[in-house]
Amino acid sequence: MIATALTIAGSDSGGGAGIQADLKTFSALGVYGTSVITAVTAQNTCAVTDVHPIPNATVEAQILAVLGDIRVDCIKIGMLGDAGLIETVARALAEYHGPIVLDPVMVAKSGARLLPDAARAALVEHLVPRADLLTPNLPEAAALLGMSEARDSTEMQAQGALLRDMGAVAVLMKGGHAQGETCTDWLIADATYRLDALRIATRNTHGTGCTLSSAIAAHLAKGLTLPKAVEAAHGWLHRAILAADALEIGKGHGPVHHFHEVWT
Repeated sequence: MIATALTIAGSDSGGGAGIQADLKTFSALGVYGTSVITAVTAQNTCAVTDVHPIPNATVEAQILAVLGDIRVDCIKIGMLGDAGLIETVARALAEYHGPIVLDPVMVAKSGARLLPDAARAALVEHLVPRADLLTPNLPEAAALLGMSEARDSTEMQAQGALLRDMGAVAVLMKGGHAQGETCTDWLIADATYRLDALRIATRNTHGTGCTLSSAIAAHLAKGLTLPKAVEAAHGWLHRAILAADALEIGKGHGPVHHFHEVWT
């Protein structure tokens, strides 16, 4: 029986992030993907020019439709626009008992906040405690905690532990925003795991956060333990970034190559 996963996220018309990145990732890793769209965006590799939120009732109806018919082995949750939507998603998932990967999309690459304070509080109250894995980058971890960004590995581990105290089973602190030749992520769970990768000189990194969280969800859906799922997804994403420049998509920050193991 094929593994299945559900992504709850926004649509990226440029195809590099959001629902599109998640479904590509699921497919590339041999998992059947289902989806719930929370917003429709007009965007490409250069800019986001419009955002149209999907009504909360329609988001809830999508979730209930999928879960009412299809066995879902893991759920990945991406960008949610406001407190009302966060509460809607939490309510719709009340009877779901499988693993959940929560990617707290809160801060844009430009540094702009994507969630108002009320939505941040709702995320902490309603969804963080439901997460088997929380996957913040450094600005997002700082925003969730109301602290300054972690400056080194010691602070990254400490912030990960604080986020875990909020109720998440485990936290993956992503080090992509840090400096240095090596990018280090820390998985804070019952034990602590370090994942290193050489930093790749490329501008084509659009959707890396979405892709990593959905790759972890795919591996969890296939039955891997959390540390093994994170390790496998981490290596797979690194190879997808290495292959990204070969795509030559758009004039701005292009996507990673989700199908680098399938076609070039």
